[in-house]
Amino acid sequence: MSGEAPGVRPPGGLPDDADWWRHAVVYQVYPRSFADGDGDGVGDLPGILSRVDYLRSLRVDAVWLSPFYPSALADGGYDVDDYRNVDPRLGTLDDFDALVAALHAAGMRVIVDIVPNHTSNKHEWFREAIAAPKGSPARNRYIFRDGVGPGGTEPPADWTSAFGGPAWEPVGDGQWYLHYFATEQPDLNWDNREVRDDFLTTLRFWSDRGVDGFRIDVAHGLAKHLGEELPDQATLDELPRGGGHPLWDRDEVHDIYAEWRAVFNSYSPPRTAVAEAWVEPARRPRYASPEGLGQAFNFDLLEADFDAGAFRRIVDDNLDLAAQSGSSSTWVLSNHDVVRHATRYGLRPPDDASEKRGSAWLLAGGPERDLDRAGGLRRALAATLFLLGLPGSAYLYQGEELGLHEVADIPPDRRQDPAYFRNPGVDVGRDGCRVPLPWTPERPSFGFGSGDAHLPQPDWFAGLAAAVQDRDPASTLSLYRKALRLRHELLGGEALEWAPSDFPLVHFRRPGGWDVVTNFGPEPLPLPTGQVLLASAPVEGDRLPGETTVWLRSAG
Repeated sequence: MSGEAPGVRPPGGLPDDADWWRHAVVYQVYPRSFADGDGDGVGDLPGILSRVDYLRSLRVDAVWLSPFYPSALADGGYDVDDYRNVDPRLGTLDDFDALVAALHAAGMRVIVDIVPNHTSNKHEWFREAIAAPKGSPARNRYIFRDGVGPGGTEPPADWTSAFGGPAWEPVGDGQWYLHYFATEQPDLNWDNREVRDDFLTTLRFWSDRGVDGFRIDVAHGLAKHLGEELPDQATLDELPRGGGHPLWDRDEVHDIYAEWRAVFNSYSPPRTAVAEAWVEPARRPRYASPEGLGQAFNFDLLEADFDAGAFRRIVDDNLDLAAQSGSSSTWVLSNHDVVRHATRYGLRPPDDASEKRGSAWLLAGGPERDLDRAGGLRRALAATLFLLGLPGSAYLYQGEELGLHEVADIPPDRRQDPAYFRNPGVDVGRDGCRVPLPWTPERPSFGFGSGDAHLPQPDWFAGLAAAVQDRDPASTLSLYRKALRLRHELLGGEALEWAPSDFPLVHFRRPGGWDVVTNFGPEPLPLPTGQVLLASAPVEGDRLPGETTVWLRSAG
């Protein structure tokens, strides 16, 4: 793994606050779709640098950069060729340093994605493993198993990858390697000391360049124990994930993160981390503990319908979990892996609770007759103000501040997500939430770059461009800016108190006399007494419109 770290660089101009992350608003940048600085159709680090003033105007506390490492883009950059370098299409290490310096100077921290479950098949380690014989140290960095049948021509087990198709790939000598995701993403062997030490070096490399924190991809998947006899897929699916599953959420994974925490704590202030761990809620606190990563994503609101009972239950459950870990909770409604929440809330809930919301709509090309576009945005803004009023940290995904909907109508020959190609007719993939942002209303790419964008942008992007909304005090962008400014002014602690309210009204109080009230129903309801500080939709008189959130200065 290449790259040479400079000396330790303290965050320039930022307060030495070890707890900044507890209530931070973090803005996720998907670099290839944020801004294109060189006109090649792909977003890059200079493009992000050109938009630092925009990010500052939002008043976010930190910027999370999705992978910008060298990659063949088999999975949108989550197939990493080199963990200590920048993809030449996106810039250089000097560009990265300049971006970190600019964000710090503007008062924002920097979080980078770490992808430790797997490398890409272009990584020097994997190329060495393929060239090496069975049983070699090079192969021991990954998970290789002998095939079954004559000459090992059949896979070791019938496991299915997350993107569809088999999870084992032959290498031509009777052995197969495990890739739980794309074929181009071989899983690492975290029982190997060399693997552990190299990632510690990677964490120090980026920390020394001034990175303030890390988002850990597939954090629950590193520790694996396959044993001599592999279960079949049906048995694997039935095994509980309570610490002893062969692949997921094993107790030993926390030994890895204890070593990472020692690295984080060697810096001042300590580097932070947040786990992407899809685990049972009761298992989440250990990932978020001070001895581990320190924080873990809570995706419960992201998976919930716009429903008063669901939102209140999720808040109670996750504040309890945060108290168990000593961490703060995280709240998120959209990211690079899911249908944008303005669209989710504009679609009829699926008949089957196990069905991924929006999948059928996307597969059908997103016909407008099935989407309540205005209603979806109205509910999305109400949910966002509800979320921003909660104690803990909030994660925003690029473009949601513009009110962007999912882009459903992408021609097959323009799609990029491996989930689409490995599950034809079943999974349309995640390209629709990764379409490059509109900055201005003009073609060819709405200000994203000087030429066409790497994913097609719809005509309706013109009216939602940042430059258009910047001039409109009633725009979604203006609402986000007002909300984040007010949040900074109002925050006075992490307590939350539920106020009496009748369904479908949800009302909670924050320290300092700040109230958040959401009407989850379609009809207006009586508005609690207080001064309206901010509302997700116009409020007149003493009635709170349907599907609307207000922030109040309470009268009591």
